[in-house]
Amino acid sequence: MSAVTSARATLDVSGTQRVPFLRLVAVELRKMADTRAGRWLLIAIAALTLLVLIIQMWVVVAQELDVTFLDFLQGMNTPMGVLLPVLGVMSVTSEWSQRTAMVTFTLEPSRVRIVAAKLVSILVISVLALAVGLVLAAFANVMYGALSGHTVVWGSVGKYAAFYLLLYIFGLATGFAFGALLLNSAAGIVVYFVYSFVLPGLFAVGAALMDWFSKLQPWIDFNTDQNDLIDATIHGKGWAHLLVSGLIWLALSLALGIWRIRRAEVK
Repeated sequence: MSAVTSARATLDVSGTQRVPFLRLVAVELRKMADTRAGRWLLIAIAALTLLVLIIQMWVVVAQELDVTFLDFLQGMNTPMGVLLPVLGVMSVTSEWSQRTAMVTFTLEPSRVRIVAAKLVSILVISVLALAVGLVLAAFANVMYGALSGHTVVWGSVGKYAAFYLLLYIFGLATGFAFGALLLNSAAGIVVYFVYSFVLPGLFAVGAALMDWFSKLQPWIDFNTDQNDLIDATIHGKGWAHLLVSGLIWLALSLALGIWRIRRAEVK
């Protein structure tokens, strides 16, 4: 009997300390680069961003165009704005498509803590993406001045950095929200691209055909509302449009996605 009691005491894990939250964040960051798809996606983002900036710099120098630091940031945003949300989708769906959710939720039973760690890792990726983008855009701007002989124009770098950080957070978080809603990589990516590239066109057609819808569109078209962040022209009512449409598309989708993860059956 004493041996049985000793075995039970050995197997008792009720007093085990919880996994530190920062360790969970570090694990989630590592997961984004551990899989073959995630690793190649990160490589593609970096390579395409560099390629776009090189082509942009070559074109503006060859045609003697006057550009600014913001123009290079906008060029850099083209590949990042498209591919970073895919990383957001995969950051949550990989648990289910690769069937690692059972291991994850066994090691950390609190699904809310896992979701929170994934969201914090998204913030970290957004900051890293911004840092890479700023460095590449600054290098391109300096090289443009050296090769063209034109005056280098920087503008409000701090404001641009804040706007583009918001863009990357919105993109990654929206991708995460769609992935959490569907828990399937392919479905999440397709839905995000429909939302990002098809829906704004439909909204524009509706606004052109119906006067009442043209007044409603800015309040529900979250994707188009972010264009003012890209151009660094957002002000006044534009922030109100961004807030309301963001509540509809980002906050609501994220809340439903977290609800889905908390109740989804792990297989």
